[in-house]
Amino acid sequence: MNEITVFGAPWCPDCRRAKAFLTARNVGFDWVDVDSDPAGLAKVQEIQSGGRTIPTILFSDGSVLLEPSDEELAAKLGIRVEAERDSYDVVIIGGGPAGIAASIYAAREGIDCVVIDAGGLGGNAAVTERIDNYPGFPEGIGGRELMDRFVTQARRYDVELVSAARVQSVTGDSSSDDLVVRLANGQELVAHAVLVATGSTYRRLGIPGEEELIGAGVHFCATCDGPFYKGSDEVMVVGGGNSALEEGLFLSQFAKRVRVVERGPKLTASALLQDKIRSHPSFEVHTGVALDAFVGDGRVEQVLATNTESGEKLMWSPAGVFVFIGLDPNAAFLSSTADLDRWGFIATDEAYRTSLPGLYAAGDVRSGSTKQLAAAVGEGVAALLSVRMYLQQHRHIPRIDVNA
Repeated sequence: MNEITVFGAPWCPDCRRAKAFLTARNVGFDWVDVDSDPAGLAKVQEIQSGGRTIPTILFSDGSVLLEPSDEELAAKLGIRVEAERDSYDVVIIGGGPAGIAASIYAAREGIDCVVIDAGGLGGNAAVTERIDNYPGFPEGIGGRELMDRFVTQARRYDVELVSAARVQSVTGDSSSDDLVVRLANGQELVAHAVLVATGSTYRRLGIPGEEELIGAGVHFCATCDGPFYKGSDEVMVVGGGNSALEEGLFLSQFAKRVRVVERGPKLTASALLQDKIRSHPSFEVHTGVALDAFVGDGRVEQVLATNTESGEKLMWSPAGVFVFIGLDPNAAFLSSTADLDRWGFIATDEAYRTSLPGLYAAGDVRSGSTKQLAAAVGEGVAALLSVRMYLQQHRHIPRIDVNA
């Protein structure tokens, strides 16, 4: 028996990420598939007082981590994750589509770079069930599979990839025009340029009961937790944008009814998606409704809401609630370094330059980005080419004579 037990399911992206993290570092663990092992699922519910968040990782000392990040796993296991060296041409912060694409182009240009990511490589794309709009995959492709291909290609070019390492700050070097990247583990990296591609995270409602019931009926990832609701009478989707309706369609294969609740007066998703759900027999749509609270003892039992126009009080009892109300940028570590817009996204010019010389931004964390996978990849590449020009101008790398 190993000293670590991982309770999860084959369809769970975060479970696969945790297993990959442990395996890559030769950490032994026992795997319990809660889909096929009723006793395993019962143990998870016992640990969480009825909750079913996975992965649930149980350690020999009795402590538990629920859906931990790679950084949290590394800290728990005493694993020091750091870059191989202390200086690079470019530090790329963020290992999602934009960051990995940039690293591939950097390697091909002969630019010495390292990719630093606070979690697991792949970003939000890696936990997306299916991606149907990425060019080159007419039948669609799983998000994890696509990002595994990105990572494999980067490694083919010997790109240094560091996961579970959180960046605390980026500042100028007082003795040069370089930048200093400080990691939470204490390591400092000096770079001629830095490209930030840290993406964004799902926004929360901030209503009573939300924090206490996360993982026990309140979720932010249909791919991760939707299969738990197979055969249920009803699940709720909060939000009216593209992501909300796409996740709702995914959930419709598990629940008999998907109730969509949007605070605004109308849905904001594309016309195609709206047509799909309005013609789907499993969907019921409510607009102009604000959620007030989640109520339940250990699990969501009721959702309290108010019709914003009439003031009518509403109450539903879905088996689970999935919240998709937007994204918050992962840029707080730059709040005192670079200009951010009013929502906290990084402000750049047309060449992806920020207000701090040598600091660039691309992808979902950048103000004005489209929050689309293909666009993030393109921005990562375009930003890296802008970085290359900056390095050439400052004589950090040689210019390439295209006429030679």
